[in-house]
Amino acid sequence: MVSKLNVSSKATWPDTLMAASVLCRRAPRLCSLSTLRKDSTQAQHVSVKLTDEAEDQEVRRGVLHHNIAPPHDVYRLYYNPSSYYAVSNFGTSRSLGDRDGEDECFSTLAPSFWQQGNRYSVSCSRRLSSTKNTLLDLAFNKQSHREVPPMPLKHIPPDVKVDTRAFLKCQPEYAAMTLDLTLRPHQIEWDEAMVLLQKVTVLRGRIKPTDVTQFLADLRCLHPERVSLLRSDQRFVMLLRYSVEHLRLFTTPQLLEVLQSFAWLELPASHTILGLYEAELCCRADHMSLHQLLLAADLWRCIKRQVPEFLEHLYQSVRMCRPKIGVPELVHLLYIIGEGRSCPRDLIHPLEQLLLHNLHQLHPEEVGAVCLALFKSRTSLSEGAVTQVVDKALSHVEEISDFALVNVMKFLRFSYLYHRAWLDAMAEEVPRRAHRMGVQGLMHVTLACSALHCRNDEILLAIAERVPLLVSHCRSKDSCKLLWAFGTLGFAPDQSPGFYPSLMDALRQRKVEFQQYPQHLLTALLGLAFVSQFPEDLIALALSPQFIKLALKSTQLELKKDLFTLDGAVALELPQWTGPRLSPELRKEVAEMLWKFAQSDVCQKPEVLEAEAALQDLLGGEKFVRKRMILPHTRSIDLEVHLDSKGQPVPVELESEKAASSPDSSPPQLLSHHDWARMNVGVTITDELLAQLKNTKNTAVPTAPSAPAKRLLERIEPDEGSSLFETGLVLTSDITDALIRPSRPPPQPKDPKGIERLAIQVTSRNHYCYHSKQLMGLHAMKRRQLKQAGYRVVELSYQEWLPLLRKSKTEKLAYLHCKVYSSL
Repeated sequence: MVSKLNVSSKATWPDTLMAASVLCRRAPRLCSLSTLRKDSTQAQHVSVKLTDEAEDQEVRRGVLHHNIAPPHDVYRLYYNPSSYYAVSNFGTSRSLGDRDGEDECFSTLAPSFWQQGNRYSVSCSRRLSSTKNTLLDLAFNKQSHREVPPMPLKHIPPDVKVDTRAFLKCQPEYAAMTLDLTLRPHQIEWDEAMVLLQKVTVLRGRIKPTDVTQFLADLRCLHPERVSLLRSDQRFVMLLRYSVEHLRLFTTPQLLEVLQSFAWLELPASHTILGLYEAELCCRADHMSLHQLLLAADLWRCIKRQVPEFLEHLYQSVRMCRPKIGVPELVHLLYIIGEGRSCPRDLIHPLEQLLLHNLHQLHPEEVGAVCLALFKSRTSLSEGAVTQVVDKALSHVEEISDFALVNVMKFLRFSYLYHRAWLDAMAEEVPRRAHRMGVQGLMHVTLACSALHCRNDEILLAIAERVPLLVSHCRSKDSCKLLWAFGTLGFAPDQSPGFYPSLMDALRQRKVEFQQYPQHLLTALLGLAFVSQFPEDLIALALSPQFIKLALKSTQLELKKDLFTLDGAVALELPQWTGPRLSPELRKEVAEMLWKFAQSDVCQKPEVLEAEAALQDLLGGEKFVRKRMILPHTRSIDLEVHLDSKGQPVPVELESEKAASSPDSSPPQLLSHHDWARMNVGVTITDELLAQLKNTKNTAVPTAPSAPAKRLLERIEPDEGSSLFETGLVLTSDITDALIRPSRPPPQPKDPKGIERLAIQVTSRNHYCYHSKQLMGLHAMKRRQLKQAGYRVVELSYQEWLPLLRKSKTEKLAYLHCKVYSSL
C-alpha cells in the first residue's frame, strides 16, 4: 500500500514528489529522490510538515508531547537533532551537579541541515512504525550525522578528584535505590556493538520490549570512548525509537533498566526522548514502591536531567510512607532533594524529626552528604537541629573525609551558626589537611569562616600558603571569593606575601570570564580594597564604561552598590587616579538609594536614636550633631560633631547643606574626584601663615563658664570674627579645607579655626570578627578612609553602649563626654 506524504490535504503525486525533493535537498547526504519514492511506497501514514512559529519554539526548547491514549494513537515528538550531541545543559533539563552549581559550558552541535534553520515535525504511528525506511529513519541518516568536535574551551583541570557520592558505600541498602557509576559493567568491543546494532536492523518490526531492554543493556557495556560514536549511529537512533514505541509495554523494572542504560550511555539531558520517559514514570509513580521512586530519581540525577514534576510524585509518596523510611532511604532522599535544589515546606519539619531520630546511626560520610543536601536545597533547620548535626560530625572529625568536612562548613555558612567547638577543631584540621585539598574546598572553608566572622590565623595561613600552588586550577569564581573572604577577615598582605599577587595574576589570566560574570570581578576588587590593595589595571577594567554597562544589565542594585563602593574607595585612596570613574548621575542615584534605605533602617535603631539624643543634650542642641553618611560609598551612617580648639562644640553645617530643612534628613554629600583629591593634597597652614593671610592675629574663642548643675557644657555660638581678609576675600571652609589638608592627614587634622571633625560610630557585633577586635573588611576600610578624609573616629562600642541604654541619663552623658573629649 502506498503511503501519502501529507504536505497538503489536496496534494497530487507530483506535488508530493516536489515536497519530498525539498526535504532531500535540505537534508545533506540523504537518499536520492528515487530512493525516497521507493521507500515512501512502503511507509504508511507518516505525515511531514514544516513547523509553524509555535512549533518552532517548541523544537528549540526540545519539548515533547506525550499523550496518554489508546494504542492506535500516536506519540508525537519534535525533532531536535542537537539532543543527540553534547548540548548545553542550561535550562529545565540541567542538573546543577555536585560542585555547588558551578558553571559548565557545552557546545551545541547539530548537523548542517539543522544549522541552516530547517526544522520538521514528525508524527510516527506506534502500530505501523516497523517499516523498512521511514522519513524518521532518513532524518537520522547515519551519513548526515557526524559528531563534530566541540569548540575549544579554556578548561581548568580538577586539582583534586572528589567522590561526591562516597556515602553510597556506607551501607549495602543503597544498592537497591541508586546507580553506582564507579562500578562500570564489563566492557565489550566495538565489533560486538556493531553486531548488536545489525540485529536491531534485522528484527525491525518483530522487536519486543524485552529485546529493546536487552540490546540497550548490552550496548551500555561499550567502552566510554566509543559511546559518542554509538549515539550517532543511525541504527542506535532506530533502537531509541523502538524503545519509545514500546514505552507503555515496558514493565516498571524494565523501564528503570532502560533508564539505567541511558545513564551509562551518557544520553544528553536535553535529549527529546527523555521527556517521554519522564512522563511515563510520572504516570506510574502512584504504583511504584519508594525504592523504585528513589532509584528513578537517582537515575535522572545520573543523567543530569532536572525532573521537578517527577520529584513531586516522590515527595507525595514520602508523605504517605514516612514511618517506613530508614537511614539509607532518608539520606538518599535528602541527597535527591539537594540535587533538586528545593525542599517542599511541609516536608522540612518531618524530615528534621527523622534526621534527629536516626542521627546516631549515620556514618561520617552520610553526615557530610546530609549537610551538602541541606545547603544546596536551602533547607533551614532549627538551631538545635543544626547544632546536633554538627556535633555528630565533630565526634568523627578526625576520620571524616575532606569533602564531607567542607560540606559541614557549607552547612554552617548557610545556617549562620557559630559552632565554636567545630571551628576550634578546624584550626587543627584545616592546617593538617590543606596540603591535599583542592582549591574549591579551600575556597568554601574560607568563605564559611568569612560568613561566620571567624578569623583564625592558623586556618588562613595554611590556606594562603596552599592556594598559590593551585592558581592554575582556579576559576575566576574561586579566585574572587577567596579574595573577598580574606579581605573581609582583614588578612594583611605581609602575612603571606605570595597570596594576593598570585590571585590577582589569576584574575588577569581569566579576564574574559568577567564578560559573563561581572559580579566576580567586583567581588574580588572590593576584597582587595578592604586590605588596601588596588590593582590599577583591573580597576580600570571594572570602572570602564563598557564594563559598567555590562554590570548594570542585570538591573541588580547590589552591583550598583559594589561599583559605587569601589569608585569611592579609588577616589580616596588613589588621589592621582586618572582612569575611568562612575558618572556623577550614577553616583548620585546610588547614594540617594543608600540614604533612603539607611533612613528606614539603621537611622531608626534604638541605640542610634539614643546616642543622637544624648549627644544633643551633651553638646547643646540639634545643630551640633549631624546624622549622615559622611562617606556614602561605605554604606553606613555616622554622627558628625565639630569641636573647636578649646573643645567647645561648633554647629555642623556644611556649605552644601544649608538649605536642608532638618539635620535628621540630611542626604549624603557626594564629592567629586577633585574634592576627594583635595582631601589628600594641599599645603599645611600654620597659625603664623594663617595670620599673615588674614593680616591679623588669631584670637581665642571665649568660652562661657560651665554650669555642671545644668549640663556638662554650655551652648555657645561660633565666633564669626576675623572672617575676612583685608582684601575682602571671604575665607570659606572650602578654601581653608583645600589649604590645610596634607597629603596624609595627621590623626587629628584642624582647620584654620582649630575645628576638629568627629565621626561618632555606634557599632554592633557584626562590625567585628567573632571574639576579636579585628574589624570586618568594609568597616575597617571605612575607618581607614575616614581618617584619610580628616576625621577622628569615636566608637560607641556595642559592648559598652548597649548596656547604658538601660541606665540613667547622667551615666550616658558621662560616658559620651569621656568618649568625645578623650583625646583633648
